[in-house]
Formats: sequence, C-alpha cells, structure tokens
Amino acid sequence: MLTGAPAGAKPAPWTAAWGAAPQSPSTGFTANWSQEGFSHQTVRQVVRVTAAGERVRIRISNAYGTSPLRVTGATVARAAGGASVRPGSVRHLTFGGERATEVPARGELRSDPAALGLRRLERVTVTLYLAGTTGPATFHSQAWADTYRAEGDHRADTDGAAFTARTGSWYYLSGVEVSGARPAAGPGTDAGAVVVFGDSITDGFGSTPNADRRYSDALAERTGRPVVNAGIGGNLVLNDSAWYGERSTARFGRDALDQPGVSTVVLLQGLNDIGFSEAARKPGASPTYKPSPQVTSRQLIAAYRELIDAAHARGVRVVGATLLPFKDTTHWGPAAARTSEEVNHWIRTSGAFDAHVDFAEVLADPADPRRLDPAYAYEDGLHPDDAGYRRMAEAVAPLV
Repeated sequence: MLTGAPAGAKPAPWTAAWGAAPQSPSTGFTANWSQEGFSHQTVRQVVRVTAAGERVRIRISNAYGTSPLRVTGATVARAAGGASVRPGSVRHLTFGGERATEVPARGELRSDPAALGLRRLERVTVTLYLAGTTGPATFHSQAWADTYRAEGDHRADTDGAAFTARTGSWYYLSGVEVSGARPAAGPGTDAGAVVVFGDSITDGFGSTPNADRRYSDALAERTGRPVVNAGIGGNLVLNDSAWYGERSTARFGRDALDQPGVSTVVLLQGLNDIGFSEAARKPGASPTYKPSPQVTSRQLIAAYRELIDAAHARGVRVVGATLLPFKDTTHWGPAAARTSEEVNHWIRTSGAFDAHVDFAEVLADPADPRRLDPAYAYEDGLHPDDAGYRRMAEAVAPLV
C-alpha cells in the first residue's frame, strides 16, 4: 500500500532496482523474437528487483527502433512462478496518465509510478500488450531467464495458461525503479546503487537459467545494495558489433551513469577486445567474432581512462576489475596473453581506479594461474559457473 508523505515533504528519490542493457535486433546464439517483433501479442517478463520500495515504475527502450513503438498497455505484478502472477497484485501502468503510449524511434520513456510495495530480491513480472505491429524489437539477447508470449491481450491475466511461447531474451524493458524504500537489513543499504558493467561474464553467461545466479545477483544478496547488471554478452570496449551491442565507450552513459541512484560502477571488460582477434583465426571460427582487430593494452587503457573520467564527472566511483584467466579457451593466443598481462598490471598498479578487485588472482587455477580454476569454471573454460560468480561477488563486495 502506498505510504502517504507528510505535507511539504520532498518526494522520495528513485533508485534503479533492475536493469538490462538494450541491444539492436539480431539473430543471437539462441532463437529469439527480436527480428520478427510482435503483432497483437502480449509479452510477459520476469525480473528480480534488488531494492525494496512502495512505488514502482518501468523504463521502456526503443533505442534501436526505426519507428515509434506503440504500447497499448502494460502491467506490473508480483511473480508466482513461470508466467503466473499473484492474484490481487496486478497494477495497470500509465504513461502521462494514459494506459497507452508511444515511444519515439531511438528513444525511451518511463511509466508513471504505481503503488505496489516490493521486497528486496522479490521477483516481479512486467507485461506489455502490443496491439499493433512493432517491427524489429530492441532487446537484450541473453537474459538467463524465460520471457513469455501470448496471442492477444493477456496483460492482466494472473495464470500463465495463455503464454505458450517463450525465449531467453528480454524485449523493450530496460529498467525497473523503486521509490519510498522500506527498511532493509544488510550493510550498505543506504549507500546508493551499484552498476556492474561489462561483457558476457558480467551478463551471467554459464549461470543457471531462471535461478538468478549471475555475479550481480550474488553481489546484491551479499551487500544489501541495489545492483543493476549492465553486461552484454560479447560486448567490446572499442568497437560496435552487430550481435554484441554498441561499444562500451558509447553506451556507458546510458547503461551505467544514467541509472537513478548509482554511486559505484564495477568495470570488467576488455577480454573480447583482446581475444576476438585470436578466436577469429581458429578453425571453424564464428562470423560473430567481427570486428576483430588486434588491440593493444595502450588502446584499452586509454578507453578505461575515458570511462573513469566520465564517471568521476558525475560523482560516481569506479572499481576496476582485472581480466579473468583464459588459457586454452577460444580467446587464448600469444598476443592476447601478453596484452591481458599488461592490462591487469595497469589495473593493479596505476591508481586510476578508485579501487580494484583482482578477479584474475581469486579465480586462477592453483596449478596454472593463466587458467580459470576448474572449481569455478563453466564448461568452456572462459566463463565462471555459479560457484565462480559467487566467488566474484565475495571478492568485490568489500569494495562497493
């Protein structure tokens, strides 16, 4: 229930409680609906908020749309498993007082606040009804969570029976924000939101689907802080990619610094810039490893400094993370190994970051520190598994 504020009191500030970095429509690694878009369909998405509040609003992105996006209606509700929601919790969202809205091409908008008290780490659903034909959809490719689709208008359904199709991507939804925070136990709960920014390791590749076991999830659980995941699988620091999003130097402001309430960013990125040039030369290499120029440590360091300066100009701290060990993976090769060592040395010793976390050390194989420890490794040896993501959260938690 919405709590009334004393007369003359300032409105409670908003804080980011969940986020997903938008990407342009693409084929992706698994089947998704981004290129076909939607027509007279309802899309229901399940996310877990990392901050409590009495009011909620959503952010819809049409960042890569070439025409306006018409949203006929939207609801938010407490999740009840699969595509079902808890009876009595459905709230119809409005936009400027109206249930229907239009998001400009290349634009985004926020809904009006809705009165729905949410607990920290509670799963909620956001449901969009798209009565028209959208064309290709701005989306986030790898959600590690199921999204559901129904034919027709089912935005207010409490059971999930109509939602017979599903994929592992998010569509149009780029943020959930809360206000009027309830007291929450745990250290750091009043110290601002943390954005974890990077590539597939930040995005959670290799974590258990529908289980919220990315390192951002573990960090929120461990610290009690709001944590927003701004990772994109395959993302590059220095180059745009058709499959893997805009380069980090172009999207950093939108995906990290513009999050309401952000006070700290954890930056872990560069392994794809270093490793794609190696992967692209291997037999049977995927065409997705493009662009793949050989990148120097000097180029990456210059980009890191650009991101640090942008954050500091907004009063935001930056924690730098060393690149994880990756020997014997698709990204491994002599040039990549050398550049990784140079970059990690700079992160540890330059003092350019407000703090640094040495993921390369804490996740290293004791028998060969250039490899990821098998106790923490996903099957590809490049990404951590659930245990590895928990270990990353343990390492960075004291620094945020």
